[in-house]
Amino acid sequence: MSSKEPNRQPPPRRHNPGGPPATRPVEKARDFKGTLRRLAQYLAPERVKFIIVFCLAALSTIFAIVGPKVLGMATTKLGEGVLARYDHLMQLNAAIESQAPPAVIEDLRNRVIPAFDFEYIARVLLLMVALYLVSALFTYMMGYMMASVSQLTVYRMRNDVKTKLDRLPLRYFDQRTHGEILSRVTNDMDNIANTLQQSLTQLITSMVTVIGILFMMLSISPLLTLIALVALPASILITKVITQNSQKFFRAQQKTIGDLNGHVEEMYGGHKIVRAFGREQDSIAEFDTINRELYQVGWKAQFLSGIIFPALNFISNIGFVLVCVVGGLMVARRAIDIGDIQAFIQYMRQFTHPILQVANIFNVLQSTVASAERVFEILDETEEIPDKADAKVIEFPRGEVRFEHVRFSYKEDVPLIEDLSIDVREGQTIAIVGPTGAGKTTLVNLIMRFYEVAGGRITMDGVDIADMRRGDLRSLFGMVLQDTWLFNGTIRDNIAYGKDGASEEEIAAAAEAAHADHFIRTLPQGYDTVLNEEASNISQGQKQLLTIARAFLADPAILILDEATSNIDTRTEILIQEAMTGLMKGRTSFVIAHRLSTIRYADLILVMDQGNIIEQGTHQQLLALNGFYADLYNSQFAKAVAQ
Repeated sequence: MSSKEPNRQPPPRRHNPGGPPATRPVEKARDFKGTLRRLAQYLAPERVKFIIVFCLAALSTIFAIVGPKVLGMATTKLGEGVLARYDHLMQLNAAIESQAPPAVIEDLRNRVIPAFDFEYIARVLLLMVALYLVSALFTYMMGYMMASVSQLTVYRMRNDVKTKLDRLPLRYFDQRTHGEILSRVTNDMDNIANTLQQSLTQLITSMVTVIGILFMMLSISPLLTLIALVALPASILITKVITQNSQKFFRAQQKTIGDLNGHVEEMYGGHKIVRAFGREQDSIAEFDTINRELYQVGWKAQFLSGIIFPALNFISNIGFVLVCVVGGLMVARRAIDIGDIQAFIQYMRQFTHPILQVANIFNVLQSTVASAERVFEILDETEEIPDKADAKVIEFPRGEVRFEHVRFSYKEDVPLIEDLSIDVREGQTIAIVGPTGAGKTTLVNLIMRFYEVAGGRITMDGVDIADMRRGDLRSLFGMVLQDTWLFNGTIRDNIAYGKDGASEEEIAAAAEAAHADHFIRTLPQGYDTVLNEEASNISQGQKQLLTIARAFLADPAILILDEATSNIDTRTEILIQEAMTGLMKGRTSFVIAHRLSTIRYADLILVMDQGNIIEQGTHQQLLALNGFYADLYNSQFAKAVAQ
């Protein structure tokens, strides 16, 4: 009776801001600016740290950028020494060839040539090492502080989401898959944290690097800078063309991967059925078809994305050759120092990478803002109606429940319960039967205020449940559902979940009453046996016995049993029914059942269909009516005889 929506948005994929340009499809936010502003509000408490991070990133980058220029100074000094020796040799050779006077030749041979200024070179190298050390120190401080900023920001977001989820009505969880909600709380949060910690700092450093390198290149030679920048438009054009062509293959690849995962999950989930019906070859054939399609689109996507860097390197190398040729001519004419040419070539090699990095980070930022938007959608959901400040408390509950002209629908345009009135007296056992979708479980959900009624009211011992705190109301109930819920822990802890501070004797007594004590004691660790996350180390029937024991321990005023014995074998069911009969004495009990043989002794049976009670009475009275209930009962009896 609850609508489920598929998880239309897959969890965000991990990103590598320093890697190749983003060629995969990027999930985009519907309201990029608005979501970015809200995300900035979460960063606001850390704005001082963020400003410091920005300054540290800029300083770290600046110190690193200055390094090649400083290294060029050492290269220039070495070049001057080499050129001095070259000039001396050229002059000596010229004098000898021109048969200059012996005195002139001898003077040239004896001329003292300045030695290499190793002291100056050493100072330059030490300065460069100091620059890189300071840059590394700033980088470390930046990373340390940004880790704090990102984690504290996501910590606040995660707390807000957890608090919000606690205040959302059950309707929200019924309309969404668990996987979708989990994806928003975990994957989307991780995506935001990773972007804040890695991509933002890389964005800052990349932008400062581009600006700083461009400034240093211009300071060395505007002409060489112009030659180097000629290759930039060509690089951007190649990247755009290849990316546009590879996008469609990446989209197809992601879709095919989803198909493949879905097929594998289906086949392994229904492995026994597949083998029982001999469909192994069909399964293998379908897998081969999907796998072959994945291969076809996969290699095309990887090939196209893989040729981006070779193509960019080709363009870069052409520019590099031009710079070397022109730079060499300028050095020969003494228009520029050789050390500046070396520094310029280093800057040119470093220039393209941060530009590609910035482009990739902007794509990552798109995905991150989309993740933030998904998180904010949870925070913007309508919360359940808050409890009243002057809420009423039932000190000594009797268990009288009354429905007075109740109306309810899961969807506004699809009414389910239109005018329901029931009067349940203290200690009665009320059985609710009917076909699937008749509204049986809805009735229980309304009693416990998991949903709010659209009209009319429900009272508990004369008190409107809307005037009670939800916690006080639900503490009056004990529930045993068809779908068992046990957590990762000992059997003792799972039973004790029904009552705070339960003693060993009370736990054992509850297990004994539920006929669970015997099988528990046969386990190697007995009550200390640890159940795994899905409690798959015990049988389904044993799991149900533990949930029934939990209800025994809670000793509630009102019991709700929703197909509580559906997973129990016939022999155990008889024992459970006897125990339940004792447990339900003096308590109001609501029993939802499909097997009508289990509710023959109920004080009142409500027969529901399409949200309305169409028949009510005892088992014998309803059989005598020879109506809807009688048809249901006789059909089950006929099936039992046939079996």
